[in-house]
Amino acid sequence: MPTQRRSALKKIMASIAGIAGIGLSAKAMNNPLAEKPKKEEKISGNITHFENVPLFSSFTRFGDLIYVAGIGAHVEPFEIKAHTEIVLKQMEKVLIEAGSSMEKVLKVSVFLNDIADYKGMNEVYGGRFGENPPVRTTVAVMKGGVPGNSLVEMDCIAHV
Repeated sequence: MPTQRRSALKKIMASIAGIAGIGLSAKAMNNPLAEKPKKEEKISGNITHFENVPLFSSFTRFGDLIYVAGIGAHVEPFEIKAHTEIVLKQMEKVLIEAGSSMEKVLKVSVFLNDIADYKGMNEVYGGRFGENPPVRTTVAVMKGGVPGNSLVEMDCIAHV
C-alpha cells in the first residue's frame, strides 16, 4: 500500500506540472470522470443552490485530484457514532461518483461539534480507509457548532 501513496504523490506532482504547462499525458478509461480534464477544465458533482444561486458542489475534480465538500449528518439520533457512520457512508458514495474510493483518500478534515466525541468518532472512523489511512486533521468547532445540527462534518482530498 505505501506504493499507492507514492503513486498518488506522483499523480499530484504530475497534476501540478500539467497546471504549470509542462504537459503530461494521462491514460484514458471507460469512465468519463476517469479521463484527465484539460488543464483548465474542472468537473463538479451535485451543486447545492441557495436562493437560486450556485453555492457549492459535492465534489470538484481537477486533473487526478478530487476535493469532496464537507459532509454532515443532519438527522436524529444525535449520537456521534450514528452521525460518523452516516458521514463516512456518504463520503464513500461521493468518492465513487467522482471516480475514486475510500482507499485513495489522501487527506481528511474532521470537524467535531464537541471534542468529547473524539473517541466515539474514532471508533467508527478506524479502518474505513484501508491499510494505509490518510493524513487527518481533527478540530472541535466553537460558537454555534457544526452547521445543520450535525455532531461531525468531514471533507477530504483523494486521487483517481
